[in-house]
Amino acid sequence: MTAVAADPTPTIDLSSTSQVPFGRLVSVELRKMYDTRAGFWLLALTGALIALALGIPLIVLALTDETISANTWGQIMTAPVSLLVPVLAITSVTSEWSQRTGLVSFTLEPHRMRVVWAKFVTVLLLALATVALAVALGALGNIVGAAVSGIDPVWDMEAGTLAWTVLTQVAYFSMAFAFGLTLLSTPAAVAVYYIVAMLLPFMVYGALYGFFAWARDIIPWIDLGFATSVFTTGEETDTTDLMRVIVTVLIWVVLPFVLGLRRVARAELK
Repeated sequence: MTAVAADPTPTIDLSSTSQVPFGRLVSVELRKMYDTRAGFWLLALTGALIALALGIPLIVLALTDETISANTWGQIMTAPVSLLVPVLAITSVTSEWSQRTGLVSFTLEPHRMRVVWAKFVTVLLLALATVALAVALGALGNIVGAAVSGIDPVWDMEAGTLAWTVLTQVAYFSMAFAFGLTLLSTPAAVAVYYIVAMLLPFMVYGALYGFFAWARDIIPWIDLGFATSVFTTGEETDTTDLMRVIVTVLIWVVLPFVLGLRRVARAELK
């Protein structure tokens, strides 16, 4: 008896099929950031925080003889937009696994890295948008605050300070995105991000920095906020300060980003 050879496994030839345009991927990821209940409420709560951050200083100015410059207004308004919005950078990645939307995303666009880079572009756009909003509201607060105090507005924000504010915002949003890539879990990534970005600097590093000389030498090399603060406040800087920023970015942004890309490329979709 002669054995019959089995047919080869059928395959689909996609070599001539055009890829999804990258701009379309970016627009889809942008819409996914706000067109969900979680995204909507995060942005709504951020709006409420912005209103408080703008209103409380104006009330203080109306009741006291204090003055607030444009640089200070910019720092005040950057805080609320930096508090909750980075969660969107995390969920833009982790939702593909927690909500199982990756089965759709990576089927429509099989090249996973194109989807990841589209998500990262949306995160960068979000970071830039938050800085632009903070600067605009800071300028508005400076004008209204000066009118309330009966003085001329003080425009003391230099171009270098503004540039470092933008870079710092981008670095923190990139850090949140990188943690999402690495952990692929919303609760874990959110917890790690807020511990690294907020709890440790305020509850641990701040206390050590104020009491110990060795902490003032070490902490700026391991914490992004301490490393960039000298640039965003307009202090005198040198090459060592720049090296601290580079080292902290390598630790908290580049390293988890690379590990995250590796994990996403190999992660099994279920």
